Amino acid sequence: MNFRIDRAYTPGLLGLSLLILAGTAKAGSCPVFLDHDLQKLHSRDSINICKAYAGKPLLIVNTASHCGYTPQFKGLEALHEKYKGLGLVVIGFPSDDFNQEAKDQAETAQVCFANYGVTFTMLAPLAVKGSAANPVFRELSQQSHEPTWNFNKYLVSPDGRVSQYFDSEVTPESTQMTSAIEHLLMAAKSGT
Repeated sequence: MNFRIDRAYTPGLLGLSLLILAGTAKAGSCPVFLDHDLQKLHSRDSINICKAYAGKPLLIVNTASHCGYTPQFKGLEALHEKYKGLGLVVIGFPSDDFNQEAKDQAETAQVCFANYGVTFTMLAPLAVKGSAANPVFRELSQQSHEPTWNFNKYLVSPDGRVSQYFDSEVTPESTQMTSAIEHLLMAAKSGT
């Protein structure tokens, strides 16, 4: 079978093809591992990280309400306040993988929101390690390190690559952490 495309239709087809490709590129700009509806902490609402924060640098942290590192919520909130205007998004993933999370979401919410004044996005408790890990942490672990304890921190570039991993010992206020955040924000702003 022989097909012929009339030259009169070629510009229209080319334009349509470019529109389709542009739409595909835009839709594909957020990594698949972030494109999931996740329930917010102690809420019926959910959030899709892609839809809410596409193109922004992320600081993703596995948290727990009853851990020696729980006071890091204060430092994480300070980072959120300091850098949110520059595009950084902080997201907390409570997890009982290390047996230190509250047994109900109301208590977790009390610790986060009332005790530490957290205003950044906190999700309902999810697994963050092993075969049961949620899709976000499965990918973060594959790219860098599986969480070894609570309050492991993953600095993620707008294209979904782990830029830097920090274990529990590295505090949000540390020079190491703030320097890495500022570097990522500058790179995101310049598009590199």
